Amino acid sequence: MTDIAQAGTFRLGDRTVKRLGYGAMQLAGPGVFGPPKDRAEAVAVLRAAVSAGVDHIDTSDFYGPHVTNQIIREALHPYPDGLVIVTKVGARRGADASWNPAFSADDLTQAIHDNLRNLGVDALDVVNLRLMFDVHGPAEGSIEAPLTVLAELQRKGLIRRIGLSNATPRQVADGRRITDIVCVQNQYNLAHRGDDAFIDDLAAAGTAYVPFFPLGGFSPLQSGTLSAVAAGLGATPMQVALAWLLRRSPNILLIPGTSSLGHLRENLAAAALALPDEAMAALDRIGAA
Repeated sequence: MTDIAQAGTFRLGDRTVKRLGYGAMQLAGPGVFGPPKDRAEAVAVLRAAVSAGVDHIDTSDFYGPHVTNQIIREALHPYPDGLVIVTKVGARRGADASWNPAFSADDLTQAIHDNLRNLGVDALDVVNLRLMFDVHGPAEGSIEAPLTVLAELQRKGLIRRIGLSNATPRQVADGRRITDIVCVQNQYNLAHRGDDAFIDDLAAAGTAYVPFFPLGGFSPLQSGTLSAVAAGLGATPMQVALAWLLRRSPNILLIPGTSSLGHLRENLAAAALALPDEAMAALDRIGAA
């Protein structure tokens, strides 16, 4: 596979990780609910990712629920030195596969213990508080109560570092008054550019930004420009979208997900894809349209 070190590194709290990581969400069943169609393939994908040098895996115990963390443990435990596993709390799944807020102290404490148990660890490397004031994107709302709960669990040694997901700049500023915020995980891609200024501010502060849905997620990005650039470079649209993100800002850490070994190889190859200036200019215009 591609040497993903070509993508560079960035700090995630007190750890340094390669900028091209892996997101485990797609290892669960359809709709991120229930078991995968092929558990053996899911295990193989995780092992291949780590063998290729991936040292940053994103997950959550509400993927499945419980499924992805259990597969991660099966595939990788005992975990190799240097591997950083980032999880999320703040939501729970309904029996109908719905995504529901879970912000109470009891909810959050239970979620931390579920993650610890299913991952098979004594402390979680990084926990992102997934804000649910609006499931479609960041929205203002007080995070003091839930973040204080996580900060207390951090003081007890169950959490090493804390981040925020689906967060606004104001919430990050508020969060920093409670604990160190080591990363922000929001939706961001070629067409979804609302966090442009936010990313630059976080970069100046040395804080990692982890975009999810680099090709639009459940509603894939459709762009003739992206397809044309990819064809001209002999690459896939996903590879170009990932390469654009890597070039966009040095504090961006990528977590593309897949349940396919073939797609994993394609995604990791983005680390070696150089985008000419004219390609960057064309891609930048997608978000301005």
